[in-house]
Amino acid sequence: MKYLIVGLGNIGSEYEHTRHNIGFDTLDAFAEASNAVFETRRYGDVATCSLKGRQLVLLKPSTYMNLSGQAVRYWLQQEKIPVEQLLVVVDDLSLPVGALRLKPSGSDGGHNGLKNIQQLIGTQQYARLRFGIGSDFPRGAQIDYVLGRFAPDERTALEPRFAQAVEMIKTFCLAGIQTAMNQYNNK
Repeated sequence: MKYLIVGLGNIGSEYEHTRHNIGFDTLDAFAEASNAVFETRRYGDVATCSLKGRQLVLLKPSTYMNLSGQAVRYWLQQEKIPVEQLLVVVDDLSLPVGALRLKPSGSDGGHNGLKNIQQLIGTQQYARLRFGIGSDFPRGAQIDYVLGRFAPDERTALEPRFAQAVEMIKTFCLAGIQTAMNQYNNK
């Protein structure tokens, strides 16, 4: 079985470790824990690893957040991965900083990266791991907030959450979305 695990973010050093790039940071943590190395390929940085007989393709799209669907569609087709074996790691303003929630499907919730994925793969029936970034910003400052970096104390508090996200991804691949949700959501 083969899985496509996508971390959403924007390329370029100016976006590195911003709230909007928490998907990239999560995949970096997964790759490090799995001794996988990213290579620049078509539409993104890609790493592969094995997990108890399953093949995982890790993707950090290079198409910028709002065009992430191009990379997701390409790699699903290239690797012949069914959409049921797609997991997208995405930042979420509606969750407190560090909160993690798995969902089997859903709307884009106003997230342009998810909106583009839905448009280009033709469904919203794909799993996502929502990583909370909080919403502590004044009215009209959402863009600056999501493109900003975490405070040092927040970043320190996030480190164990990355390890938790890695375990959630592994459980998704080994036992399925329902088991992973039961095991980790609301914990």
